[in-house]
Amino acid sequence: MRQQKLFHRTLRDVPAEAETASHRLMLRAGLIRQLAAGIYTYLPIGLQALQRIEAIIREELNRSGAQELLLPALHPAELWRESGRWDVYGPELMRLKDRHEREFALGATHEEVVTALMADEITSYKQLPVTVFQIQTKFRDERRPRFGLLRGREFLMKDAYSFDVSKEGLQASYRSMYDAYHRIFARCGLNFRAVEADSGAMGGTDTHEFIALAGIGEDTIVHCSACPYAANVELHAAGAGDACPRCGAPLETAKGIEIGHVFQLGTRYSEQLGAVFADDAGSSVPIMMGCYGIGISRALAAAIEQRHDDDGIVWPWELAPYELHLITVQSADAAQTELSERLYRELLAQGFRVLWDDRPERPGVKFADADLLGFPLQIRIGRQAAHGIAECKHRLSGAITELSVDKLPDWIGTMKRQSNQL
Repeated sequence: MRQQKLFHRTLRDVPAEAETASHRLMLRAGLIRQLAAGIYTYLPIGLQALQRIEAIIREELNRSGAQELLLPALHPAELWRESGRWDVYGPELMRLKDRHEREFALGATHEEVVTALMADEITSYKQLPVTVFQIQTKFRDERRPRFGLLRGREFLMKDAYSFDVSKEGLQASYRSMYDAYHRIFARCGLNFRAVEADSGAMGGTDTHEFIALAGIGEDTIVHCSACPYAANVELHAAGAGDACPRCGAPLETAKGIEIGHVFQLGTRYSEQLGAVFADDAGSSVPIMMGCYGIGISRALAAAIEQRHDDDGIVWPWELAPYELHLITVQSADAAQTELSERLYRELLAQGFRVLWDDRPERPGVKFADADLLGFPLQIRIGRQAAHGIAECKHRLSGAITELSVDKLPDWIGTMKRQSNQL
């Protein structure tokens, strides 16, 4: 993409409403713009980052055997009344009436809708197990939207649901999704913990939250440095004091952002909504269910919260909207422009995601914008363009290397491999 044609604008001043680093940087770097409290427009670069996370999720869930579908965002109130949640969910559920005075809700979560689907579609144990997922906008009427994408009223979520004939089958589906979540968040470059948690309003048993560690997080967890044990403070308060209940080692506390949650629901929804199947003896049995959510927009904000410096965002490679920021230092210089054009075409042909800063701006403006946007590698074509030399900056380390442009593909490949090993 040529930056002159990109629908994009950076901001020099820190927006007054932005309380967190991720919120400030997403606004300044031109990823999002606020329409109303807790409601944001994703501009092209922000949308590309979201789509990078979506692609990782799809790859890993397809690998686990889950199948993608798309459920309605508008839910009849009758479904929520059948599950018992219409009256107990609270004011966060956005409710409305159509022209015929029929009541609906905007989907905050989809247990009722997907269970009703399975009640119609599943009749025999031979159709199970099955796991389905969707990626869709969710709506929750937060009392106090804050922290940008971390607590919004409209947000992008991946929700998945498993359906099994037995508790043992549910546990296997749960483990498969639990493992997939570890792969997803590792590929997103996040520093996270899977912690034992309380199921809350969702119901069910055996649940884990996935927490991205960050000082501004609203969740507090305890974790052990000697073993994998981690739990939220509410759940741990009912257990051992300051010692790990598994190995006895001292526990540490940390703040974090919830980016995912997995639940074993059992028959909580299938019994109430009539989702049953005929077992091998012909008896009618309620389906065993699990549900699994990832806050995609939250994960994006959490990644930026963890990976930034004083100059801007420092993208993990797999999430970066562009891998390479090609910068023509002086756009009026014919040699620089000619070499940049050649490199741009070659790098695109080799499959790299490239943003070419071909704007007629001062070098200082271009370098500041490049650091703010924070793509993994910057390739600067400047005074040595006539000699085929580029100045290359590694955004994470800040290291600058001069290279012949003929050696760029090998250097980029090396940097990418090293980044994926971090």
